[in-house]
Amino acid sequence: MEMRRRYIRGGVMAPLNLCVIAMMVSAVTSFVTPTSSTSVISGGAFAESRSYTKSGVTTPLSATVDAEVESSSKKSSFKFDNYDKPIVLLGLSSEGNELQRLALSLSASLVGNNPQTMQSTLDKLERSQGALLVAEDEEEDDAAESKASDEQQQQQQVAGISLSAVGLDEEGPFVLDAGLIGELIREKTLSLTSGVVVLDFNHPAFHNKEFEVDLIRALSSVAKQLYEELGLLSVYVNVQPDDADSGMSDKAKERKDMIEKDVLIPFSDYEICVKNEGTADDSSWDNIEWELQRMIGRALLAPPVVGGTGTNSADLMMGLNTFFLSLSFPHVEDASPYIEQMCLDVDSMEYRVDLLQAAKDYLTKASGDDDSCNDKDPRFDILYQQQRLRFMCRPNAQRAPALPFAGSGIIDDALPIVYTVRTAHQAGTWPDDEEGIKHMFDLLELGLRSGAEVLDVESAWDAKLTDKLMKRAKDRHTSLILGSHHVVGEEVSMDEAIELYRQCRMDGRAHGAKVVLSINGNDNDEDQLAYKASIAAAKMDKPEIPNIGLILGEDGSYSRILNPRFTPVTHETLPFKAAPGQLTAAEIMAGRLLTGQVPTERYAILGHNIAYSVSPQMQGSAFAAVKLPHTYTRADVETVEEFVEGPIWNDDNFGGCSVTIPHKANIIPHVDVLTDAAKEIGSVNTVIVKKDKKGTRVLIGDNTDWKGIYNPLRRRIGDEIKSGSYALILGGGGTARAAAYAATKLGLDRIYYNRTPEKAQDLATEFGGSVASSLSDDADTKNSLGAILAENQGNVQVVISTLPAAAEFELPEWILSSALPIVFDVNYKPYNTALLLQTTAKGCDVVRGSEMLWEQGVGQFELWTGRTAPYGVMKKVVLENCLPTEAD
Repeated sequence: MEMRRRYIRGGVMAPLNLCVIAMMVSAVTSFVTPTSSTSVISGGAFAESRSYTKSGVTTPLSATVDAEVESSSKKSSFKFDNYDKPIVLLGLSSEGNELQRLALSLSASLVGNNPQTMQSTLDKLERSQGALLVAEDEEEDDAAESKASDEQQQQQQVAGISLSAVGLDEEGPFVLDAGLIGELIREKTLSLTSGVVVLDFNHPAFHNKEFEVDLIRALSSVAKQLYEELGLLSVYVNVQPDDADSGMSDKAKERKDMIEKDVLIPFSDYEICVKNEGTADDSSWDNIEWELQRMIGRALLAPPVVGGTGTNSADLMMGLNTFFLSLSFPHVEDASPYIEQMCLDVDSMEYRVDLLQAAKDYLTKASGDDDSCNDKDPRFDILYQQQRLRFMCRPNAQRAPALPFAGSGIIDDALPIVYTVRTAHQAGTWPDDEEGIKHMFDLLELGLRSGAEVLDVESAWDAKLTDKLMKRAKDRHTSLILGSHHVVGEEVSMDEAIELYRQCRMDGRAHGAKVVLSINGNDNDEDQLAYKASIAAAKMDKPEIPNIGLILGEDGSYSRILNPRFTPVTHETLPFKAAPGQLTAAEIMAGRLLTGQVPTERYAILGHNIAYSVSPQMQGSAFAAVKLPHTYTRADVETVEEFVEGPIWNDDNFGGCSVTIPHKANIIPHVDVLTDAAKEIGSVNTVIVKKDKKGTRVLIGDNTDWKGIYNPLRRRIGDEIKSGSYALILGGGGTARAAAYAATKLGLDRIYYNRTPEKAQDLATEFGGSVASSLSDDADTKNSLGAILAENQGNVQVVISTLPAAAEFELPEWILSSALPIVFDVNYKPYNTALLLQTTAKGCDVVRGSEMLWEQGVGQFELWTGRTAPYGVMKKVVLENCLPTEAD
């Protein structure tokens, strides 16, 4: 393949047909630590003008970018599903070398921090590109590393892969030809896990004034192509040190100001802010790396579906008995003394942008009437303070839901944020004149760029601005939209209230609707108006979305008890309330208990010989974490009939149960409805209690065992399954059926092996697939595993063992001799089975039964409660009960 750099010489860009290498690959090893000597970017002369001269005409930078790239009739937009392209980081680093360091840590986390995988990826890149350039910081270490002993070199491990789009060598500065990245993506050499592309506009190549403007043009052109034509997910790393000795020169800051609006913001979807963390000696940098991972995790979620369920749905995020706390401090740091206690009681934090001092500075600076804010960047401050709120909540975020991350990762300490800019006539402070509304939409777009979980969008404003925001939210982001309207100081009728709910659906684009009304008295249950209107409105439009209904002021306190979903609250530790009439979550839950809205429900695990079960600790801790008053016990009985005739099943407050061996099939005749999963698997591990329209109890049988297998494997193997990828399923019982169902949903072909061939054949008959008569690699032996794979040109990508740990089963060595499969052992005690010990020693990625336990348990909790589960709490309890002790 012809390699292409675009050299910058004498202020003129060299032609693209130079046969030279196109990309620098920085693969930092564990022996390489970034230092100021290798990462300082010390300014250099900066062009005096913010434009350049072309044929005697001064042309704005944005025009040069447009002229540099030929317009394409077919733009490649970012796709959420099956995204398998590199991530792009663009911005300007200080001496902290922030962009490259973030690229290295992100690339490592995308492959589960597996050095072997990263080394393999690096080798593939080198083979495909020939002799690739090594970044400057590594070249300086070459001599030292060449003297290292063989033992040291064997210990070196790749810590991350950063792909730089700009470089500097003996011939001068150069910029990568973006077309090559497209070629490498199309041939699958570059992917989500093969490294992170960096566009650093403060690279040492910018030191020379002679080349600076043309470097900006060339690198801006690359940014545009990667974003618009290749559809890469791009993040602007906004580095703005507040220390004069930070290592970012004044000239670099001028360059940043010059290109931010024309390049850095338009050619990115998300934005992360960095102050002095890159050069600090404390642990603050860890939070920056975490925030980038959180942001990428959200960006790669499946887009939310209006009326949908499951991950990233309003149905769970705005679920039953969920609360968000309205912060009303002018500076987020003012909330720090109260954060720990507040996080124990709420599920989300509302970030009230309109109440921030930074928002006032934003308006002042935008007006241009006051010079007091000229030296401030309130836009940066608004984003940065939101990050600070996340960091303060992070150690205390026990109610946070799971956020899937690439590979096997789950982020379970990101408390969701509701991003709100409330206008003056809707119980807020933001000006709602024409100019104010324009700036409000600018700040709402900033909320999307921050990766906010919920974006509150007032439904009453400019239709064109609203359409533009909603289109961007749908096309490029995964935030849930909460359409809202507040009526302040006047009463409305029931019909008018219903129409407001319909208005807040935002023409079917909002995932939730919030209507807040006013009343002048409460003689005739006026405080129930919003609640009754929400119920009536829900019946009028499909799909149904969460409706939130409240009444303003002290007369509206009871409306906050009535409202079942996503209620705004205050906290007893706070010095003041965000709004009159607000109650604490504890007060609301007490009111719901007294009025019977939230009864104390009874749950249990049904099985026999289940003293070992961790489910009571796991589910009990989850109920306690979200302050639900429910109980969860063991029901250890020999027959199902003993349970269904007993006190728990027949209690009016029976909420449901988990079902384990030996009752998963025998419970089926006693439920009223079976879900599709339970029908196909032929067993029930979850019973849910619902009420029909007449108030009659309906018992639903479901199966979440398959999700306990599916979720961990989906995170590890991704969405794109190659032809000939097999799941080898060991065992023939009920869990093997769940495994077969999960493998089918994953798109894997299936091979079954069991000591009793008839049971394996039953699985093949019902779920499709082949039965292996043996695990031999002999391709000449009929129906052996080796013969089946050879005939179908397949490979074992996943092994799922449902065999008892006491069997001490191990895989034949030949299965582990080439491409290592992911190995899933459903046993959670003991923590290390013979199979897991064997395969971890070989370097396999393994999934333990403990992970299956909390994954299926999370599914049960959300089915029972109609809200997000406290993932981290449930995981922690399982591990505390499953990890081996010193005695073990």
